[in-house]
Amino acid sequence: MTNISLRTGSCLCKQVSYSFPSDAVVSAHHCHCIDCRKSTGSGKATIVLISDNALKVKGKIKYFSVIGKGGNKVSRGFCEACGSPLISSVEGYEGTKFIKAGSLDDPSWVNINSNFWSDTALDWSPLDNSIDSFAQNPE
Repeated sequence: MTNISLRTGSCLCKQVSYSFPSDAVVSAHHCHCIDCRKSTGSGKATIVLISDNALKVKGKIKYFSVIGKGGNKVSRGFCEACGSPLISSVEGYEGTKFIKAGSLDDPSWVNINSNFWSDTALDWSPLDNSIDSFAQNPE
């Protein structure tokens, strides 16, 4: 029998936690869009894409939805007690959840595949030029 690692994460106050098996990971990316910058308070959001049905959440997540620059509805989930950004979903990417890599208990295994929205990257949070970059969302 194969031993599948369980990946875990939580918010800062630990009222919300989540888990998913490592084989549910699709890819990981840096997103430099303005909305991701504002939602993280940083120069980018580092996101891990996983299969939606593999995600198990404990606690209450509050969602805030906007129409992103790419025209899709983006719902960003956060802990309503401490405000930590945790999980997002994007219209057009049904079946996929976007985990904020910084909320993982151990993010050391994350391997970044590409940069999104490279057109809006800031000088003080530059693109990782060792990976592929997309001017906006990849097709």
